[in-house]
Amino acid sequence: MEVITTREAKDVIWCRETVPKVLKLVCSTLPFTHKDLVSLLFVSPWLHRTLASCQPLWHSLNFRESNNAGNRLIAALSLPRYHYVKQINLEFAPDVDDTHLILIKDKCFDSLQRLESLNLNGCRKISDTGIEAITSCCPQLKTFSIYWNVRVTDTGLIHTVRNCKHIVDLNISGCKNISDQGLQFVAESYPALESVNLTRCVKVTDNGLKQLLHKCLSLQSLNLYALSSFTDESYTKINLLAHLRFLDLCGAQNLSDEGLFSISKCKYLVSLNLTWCVRVTDEGVISIAEGCTSLEFLSLFGITGVTDKCLEALSKSWSTKITTLDVNGCIGIKRRSREELLQLFPHLECFKVHS
Repeated sequence: MEVITTREAKDVIWCRETVPKVLKLVCSTLPFTHKDLVSLLFVSPWLHRTLASCQPLWHSLNFRESNNAGNRLIAALSLPRYHYVKQINLEFAPDVDDTHLILIKDKCFDSLQRLESLNLNGCRKISDTGIEAITSCCPQLKTFSIYWNVRVTDTGLIHTVRNCKHIVDLNISGCKNISDQGLQFVAESYPALESVNLTRCVKVTDNGLKQLLHKCLSLQSLNLYALSSFTDESYTKINLLAHLRFLDLCGAQNLSDEGLFSISKCKYLVSLNLTWCVRVTDEGVISIAEGCTSLEFLSLFGITGVTDKCLEALSKSWSTKITTLDVNGCIGIKRRSREELLQLFPHLECFKVHS
């Protein structure tokens, strides 16, 4: 009969009890990938049992840039440990298409009932059909991102709005076939929306943007990057967003000082990108300096109508706050060397945000 020494007994207890507890703690703290967690399951039966029973470890599935991501997601969602998943990231997963999303609806519907975040950025094979299928499984979805998908139209966005009632963060950047119709549904359905990214949504006009500004009054982040068709008709309504902290207007060629006068009433604004806003002059920037006293980030890149006068006004309001200021290409500003800017803004850390 084999005799187990005290030392051996302690080793067994260590492997069976202590190691799983330690790894459970480590896995809960560090950002382990899905692949890493699955690998740990095979270390020992004790570790498998401990980790598999810890639900928070299996709240996230990350297949970013992964091959065969669609089939791998379906396989994962079929496992009991992923029945409470809250985050799914399929960003730039090249093979994911409508077929995968329809299969998920048919086979894994219950597993997505608690999903809060879905990232489909760069999944260009997905169309309105796939969007309808996947959003019908996610009644608790709060964050939805489908960056740069030209196959998705207003129809897909409307399906999203009807299926997911609690979205507060919406990224439809680069979805060039979404128009005012889709945005109207968003505005009417999401009064608590906090963040929206409309970058390069070229079919959206002043009418669609105004709907959003009038009804989504909780917005804290508004990204209108590379949208040159909007005018002061909508820019002058941005002051309705009393909680706005982030505003990107890069390339807003029709934005004038009148629009900036309105924006200057957003007193909690922290980040403002005015790159290539070519109609802006000192007057508009001075109004921002006087009204947006919380600003930490400002880009005036490429604006030829501003001078040292606006920098002097900015330094009076923000000299101790602003950490990022880009005045490259502002030929009317003469004091724009690093040394001269630091004299006005001693806490500057970044001098170039646009290249």
